[in-house]
Amino acid sequence: MSSADNAAGGRHPNLEEAAVRERLAKRYARERRFRWYCRAAVAVALLFLVVLFGDILSKGWSAFLATEGRFEIFFDPQVVDPRGTLERDDLARADYAALWRQDLAERFPGVADDRASRRELFGLVSDGAGYRLRDMVMDDPSILGSTRTLWLPLDDEVDLLLKGHIDADDPEEGRLLSDRQLAWIDELRQAGDIKMGFNVPFFVNGDSREPELAGILGAAIGSFYTMVITLLLCFPLGVATAVYMEEFAPQNRWTDLIEVNINNLAAVPSIVFGLLGLAVFLNFFGLPRSAPLVGGLVLSLMTLPTIIIAARVAIKTVPPSIREAAYGLGATPLQVIQHHVLPLAMPGILTGTIIGMARALGETAPLLMIGMVAFIVDIPSGPMDAATALPVQVFLWADSPERAFVEKTSGAIIVLLGFLILMNGLAVWLRRRSEQS
Repeated sequence: MSSADNAAGGRHPNLEEAAVRERLAKRYARERRFRWYCRAAVAVALLFLVVLFGDILSKGWSAFLATEGRFEIFFDPQVVDPRGTLERDDLARADYAALWRQDLAERFPGVADDRASRRELFGLVSDGAGYRLRDMVMDDPSILGSTRTLWLPLDDEVDLLLKGHIDADDPEEGRLLSDRQLAWIDELRQAGDIKMGFNVPFFVNGDSREPELAGILGAAIGSFYTMVITLLLCFPLGVATAVYMEEFAPQNRWTDLIEVNINNLAAVPSIVFGLLGLAVFLNFFGLPRSAPLVGGLVLSLMTLPTIIIAARVAIKTVPPSIREAAYGLGATPLQVIQHHVLPLAMPGILTGTIIGMARALGETAPLLMIGMVAFIVDIPSGPMDAATALPVQVFLWADSPERAFVEKTSGAIIVLLGFLILMNGLAVWLRRRSEQS
């Protein structure tokens, strides 16, 4: 058909070509806009993450610093061991605070006659100073009668002042420290008797009512025991359930019912599992309250559906040709699963397991229901000892009225986020290692 016939029929090739180009241009424009929408969504998400992490870091970095004062401590035997027996019970009950108070009284002799001023002066030093001196004597009683230059922890209010959280220019009635205390602190700073260094007690101490003495070691060990129990229960049960559901279970109403319940359990609020643990593990079986063992059992119930679903998806991704080739070579069903299906599905299984464990590490509500919210100072030595967990520790410190616990809360959050980042990094590394092997 000629161009004249096309024109006569009402269709012009140039017009049709222009319409096609116009439609293509609109489609490409929509694609470009869609890509920019996706980039904008990623940018907004990154912006929120930067704001979140920036706010946490700005409030929590100072938790890794502690303020200490230098003291000339004379370990007076008349104060520590007046009977001269060196018995451990006598040494443990001695008034070690009198040792550093004697040094402060000698530096500021005019304060000793005024009871109120003496209380303010001694309030600059933390109660942990006496505990540190007691531990030194208990470890080495031979230091009695000697004089040592020691750096001892100062009170949390002094720490807040030096970190800029207390403004010295505010009126005295609205300030945590009096004018006399500020003058004493300035005198000690000018003499070089106050320093700020790495906060070792934050990582080696348990919880405490005194902010400058509170640490995360007890909560970290409690979280460790809880996560170990959760992993030991969830991983083998979850993988075995996924293998049975995908490779052996017949397709009938019972397997459909089980599948529906597994999917529903993955969406149940975590506090429901806490209530279940309270009713079953504590009230019925009588397991110890606040123990990591109970916490691990509760978190296992919560994490198990997630691991089962992730493992089933990973097993489904294994090509059927792998199974058929193995069967063709005479392999048994167990050999097919053990040597072919599971190794190929293991990257996805490990990724789902680590993600489920990371979610369990950050859970608080189930642990609150089983009593892991208790104030526990001692470091747990096993999964049956009373303990708390890192997210619960964050909750406890956030609920404390002392200003110094604000930075402790943010510092604990930083540590918890560090654990989560390590766990997700471990998931990526295990996935790549499994894919290469």
